[in-house]
Amino acid sequence: MYRWCVVLALGCMCRLAVAQADRPFWPPQVSIDELEGAQSLKAMGETWSTPQQWRERAAAIRSHIAGTLKLKPEPRPPVPAVRRPAIECDGYSVEAVALETTPGVFITGNLYLPDGEGPWPAVLCPHGHSRARGDDPEGRFRRDHQLRCGTLARMGAAVFAWDMVGWGESTQCDHRTPEALVAQCDNSMRVIDFIQSLEQVDGTRIGMTGSSGGGTQTFLATCLDDRICVSVPVVMVSAHFFGGCPCESSLPIHDGGDWRTNNVEIAACAAPRPMLLISCGGDWTSNTPMVEFPYVKRVYAALGVPESAANVHLASEGHDYGASKRAAMYPFMATHLDLSLDAVCNEEGQVDESPVRILPRADLCVFSDANPRPQQQSTSSTSP
Repeated sequence: MYRWCVVLALGCMCRLAVAQADRPFWPPQVSIDELEGAQSLKAMGETWSTPQQWRERAAAIRSHIAGTLKLKPEPRPPVPAVRRPAIECDGYSVEAVALETTPGVFITGNLYLPDGEGPWPAVLCPHGHSRARGDDPEGRFRRDHQLRCGTLARMGAAVFAWDMVGWGESTQCDHRTPEALVAQCDNSMRVIDFIQSLEQVDGTRIGMTGSSGGGTQTFLATCLDDRICVSVPVVMVSAHFFGGCPCESSLPIHDGGDWRTNNVEIAACAAPRPMLLISCGGDWTSNTPMVEFPYVKRVYAALGVPESAANVHLASEGHDYGASKRAAMYPFMATHLDLSLDAVCNEEGQVDESPVRILPRADLCVFSDANPRPQQQSTSSTSP
């Protein structure tokens, strides 16, 4: 898959030139008018009326996305892992982990494990496009990201957080290219391969949640990989916005040639698996209760599980994965993954994230001057 990294610049220019000469990408821009988005979603809904017709449409969407991204089908070979010594925290531990997806190419991240013995369910936590601000680092190292991962671990989940392509320690490929969309979808699946390989993990109970660009990763991975059984995409699912980064919308995953789709339908491909949409008033998800969620609810109702789809809308809030959004996610994950919400609640019954230990960026990194990233191709697993 990482052939993209070898010919990145030339490949990007050639692919874009060919695609534009053939026909424009769908969407031709990263967003359309809100009314146009609502109308296009309505038109998509008119293409199906029965459960079987939706299943056929969902299958076509999945097949088209997988074909456009040229994702490798299963079975895939085991993914070798570099695992650094665990850092013990209150009720959980944190390891720096690198997954060698191709000889010499790594997914870099952190594995949060609860105290005690499994088997535990797992929650995948991709990050979005949040850069460092002041003394708060970027991506998976952010304080709010650590709070989310640590709290889920204290609830009894094995949690994996990893770098987007071109972020954090993942510096072997550029981020703002069409190839990043391919790599990030592939990385999500390889992370699942790794998490399922752990003896302490119940691989039949896997959830995924992220916001913004992490929300895009969440609904794309859930659409493509049915091993994800609970999905919580945050402040991202919109009928009129397709993602503002090439890692989300640069390839024609919404263009089936003689048909069109959007991120609402891609997210709805999660059905009948439980899904919570978290939306807000301060971004492109402001219309979710009126436009996007009714469509999703219709899909779930058609499949006989209307109660498995939910929406929490925070009209006065903006584009983030802040405390109130996390507070909405925790009970949903607890319900559908059999996690312990009581383990993280205070006497007033509110989630208390304060026991989570915020670690410095350097402690969360896999590679350092003392433990440099291997320069030679290798296929063996190491566990220093």
